[in-house]
Amino acid sequence: MSSEVSARRDAKKLVRSPSGLRMVPEHRAFGSPFGLEEPQWVPDKECRRCMQCDAKFDFLTRKHHCRRCGKCFCDRCCSQKVPLRRMCFVDPVRQCAECALVSLKEAEFYDKQLKVLLSGATFLVTFGNSEKPETMTCRLSNNQRYLFLDGDSHYEIEIVHISTVQILTEGFPPGEKDIHAYTSLRGSQPASEGNARATGMFLQYTVPGTEGVTQLKLTVVEDVTVGRRQAVAWLVAMHKAAKLLYESRDQ
Repeated sequence: MSSEVSARRDAKKLVRSPSGLRMVPEHRAFGSPFGLEEPQWVPDKECRRCMQCDAKFDFLTRKHHCRRCGKCFCDRCCSQKVPLRRMCFVDPVRQCAECALVSLKEAEFYDKQLKVLLSGATFLVTFGNSEKPETMTCRLSNNQRYLFLDGDSHYEIEIVHISTVQILTEGFPPGEKDIHAYTSLRGSQPASEGNARATGMFLQYTVPGTEGVTQLKLTVVEDVTVGRRQAVAWLVAMHKAAKLLYESRDQ
């Protein structure tokens, strides 16, 4: 990938919306798959009362719109200003209590897990039914749209085309499952639980212009302690990313 194409993918611009300043991709096609569109605000003429506590709006009780859901609330029910990274807001924005809680939970992904995904980690990568794995570095692209795999060759997988993510684990008591899966990116199990530990990841994805599903397996390299910790952290981060991606598709 040329530096010119990479710069075009990552270019951003500052725009002003009714809800505040946003730093968005210069080219809409290169927007983050984890992003959310700004909601349509409930029209003022349809908002006579707070949609949470039912307080009547008047000169003293003013109405406010939640920047995440677009609903109308009184100041008491919509007083928190919380970062909303999924909509690319530069500054914290006003949100209702329910939305603020969700945004605060998502902030952990942007502050911690996203940095891990961008930094990358080394795995043994097996494509399809091949029996010979290749040592590759796997990382998320700066615009969050692609999974880059670099070794003797270079591969790019567009995140939105990933249909299945399975976190492979070991260490469960006998008789219990050793795979936690997102089938079509659904699920809620953590990448590791109790004494279980993540050992790899199984992905299925489609390639534009081709038929069928392509698959690959990432396996943690066991003989490098520092590299293994980084790889496991990357798997946990990717697990959270899959959950966010499914939620984005569902909204």
